[in-house]
Amino acid sequence: MNTPTLFESITNYQQRVDAILAKKIDALDDSATQLKAAMRHGALIGGKRIRPFLVYSVGEMLGVPLEKLDQAAVAIECIHAYSLIHDDLPAMDDDALRRGKPTVHVAFDDATAILAGDALQTLAFESISDPSSPLCATQQLQMVTALAKAAGYQGMCGGQAIDLSATDQRIELARLTELHNKKTGALISCAIELALIAAQANNETKVALTQYGQALGLAFQVQDDILDITASTEEIGKPQGSDEQSNKSTFPKLMGLQGAIECANQLIEDALSALTNLPYNSQLIEKFARYIIERRI
Repeated sequence: MNTPTLFESITNYQQRVDAILAKKIDALDDSATQLKAAMRHGALIGGKRIRPFLVYSVGEMLGVPLEKLDQAAVAIECIHAYSLIHDDLPAMDDDALRRGKPTVHVAFDDATAILAGDALQTLAFESISDPSSPLCATQQLQMVTALAKAAGYQGMCGGQAIDLSATDQRIELARLTELHNKKTGALISCAIELALIAAQANNETKVALTQYGQALGLAFQVQDDILDITASTEEIGKPQGSDEQSNKSTFPKLMGLQGAIECANQLIEDALSALTNLPYNSQLIEKFARYIIERRI
């Protein structure tokens, strides 16, 4: 049997999580059809599904059946989708394009976008705590706690608050790193944590994969900052140079473009180093780490 390529694995996991997410949204009643349509627009507009990929790929590497990973994969994508809907709002980053399509507040209106984000956030926790889940109640509670922490003040929301306060200011590299460890890295690390919970992994495995996730999450953001300068609007699906136009602090601005590229490469080396002594076939997530800094989208 041939081993799937990285692209095939990304596509397979993407299709799996999208099908489950679409089914969940479509199953909602039609008492608020515009809100339902906005949720679908925000959650199923496309995207790399990096966080579900990590839930599935790490979980499978650790011997967890996909069926035990589905609700976690859906939940973390719901949180990610909600965050993008809210980030795009005029009061936040004020973006009109997301993945090459109109953002939710442009396609609908501001109020509907706020509610769509709120509803996707709550759908995440509804999914992860589903009584029909094949996971035990203790695992579900651990997942709820991990996801809430990664999405809230100590994670994504806290990072976005720092980002907003840093606009039009020059901040130190340590503060920028903290910002993105929270805003971007926390949810990427959480995807791996959800897989570890599903696998009931031992402490050695947890430490190694947590280190991998932290380095990967920061490398992802550094590469995003690089792409904002070097990629076209068509490639990244949003206006090229939007960070520069918004006068945001970025890694290239603080380190120079070449410095940011070297930083991203080093972070990926750190991620790969963390996997060295794991007694599992980590080839897929090794390839994925390299993809993070080779991608153009």
